[in-house]
Amino acid sequence: MLLDSVSDIPRGGWLDRHVPRRLRPYARLMRLDRPIGTWLLLFPCWWSLALAWRGWEDFWLFALFAIGAVVMRGAGCTYNDICDKNFDAQVARTRDRPLPSGEVSTLRAWLFLAMQLVIGLLILLALPPFAVVVGATSLVLVFTYPLMKRITFWPQLFLGFAFNWGALLGWAAIAGPLTAPPILLYLGGIFWTLGYDTIYAHQDKRDDPAAGVKSTALRLLFVSRPWIAVFYVATVAFFALSGIADGLSWPFVVGLAAGAAQLAWQIWDVDLDDPRDCLAKFRSNRLFGWLVLAGILADQWFRG
Repeated sequence: MLLDSVSDIPRGGWLDRHVPRRLRPYARLMRLDRPIGTWLLLFPCWWSLALAWRGWEDFWLFALFAIGAVVMRGAGCTYNDICDKNFDAQVARTRDRPLPSGEVSTLRAWLFLAMQLVIGLLILLALPPFAVVVGATSLVLVFTYPLMKRITFWPQLFLGFAFNWGALLGWAAIAGPLTAPPILLYLGGIFWTLGYDTIYAHQDKRDDPAAGVKSTALRLLFVSRPWIAVFYVATVAFFALSGIADGLSWPFVVGLAAGAAQLAWQIWDVDLDDPRDCLAKFRSNRLFGWLVLAGILADQWFRG
């Protein structure tokens, strides 16, 4: 798989080899060729499901949430691209996306979005009524986030609100009413997103001002590294409090400590002036997600 030196669209990968030409623009609207966003949306769901774990009868929910994450991340990206069509045309990294390049019309993108939302609704309706309400509430965040980069230098905060909603939904799907563990997990996830998406936003700090796009990378700029450290320390602190509130013990501590080391490596090693390194560090958060999940599941296994 090749990535053009400017464009963020991978070329020559599995999507170009195996997906029919007419469907490729829609697969790219969903970012199927860039799954890291799906992982970042999915991990808060899986962490929360693991916290609320009652036994193997809940295992099917991990698969259901995985499918839902693919669909709803695709829907979010499609809506984001509809809203940002004119902005994306002015940014080197994004001007080749399906909408600004003309591969997909705005009308077809809206119809594709509607189809994804219907599938997402069907998945949501498989959950208990309280979880359905919690899940439906997230749409407010999903549809307001793309507008935030026009009015605030903190759109990453609103992305954190939206992307970590699964920390509440996963718990609601098993345990019902929200208590301290999922709420603390949600707060930690928001800080996690502030960290990794500030790193991601540094890729576009040269193009964004001309396009009228705001970000934490532009707001923090030369003091981004210490602020990313603050965000990641808060992430680990809130996750630790969530584990304590749920009665987790040493296996969770081991997993979280390994995750904290991974975040520390990002802070220490990232070159915020190198777009490729920013992207690599952003993608490395999948490892953090797995380490935290492994810690929670190991703790549940030792307890059970």
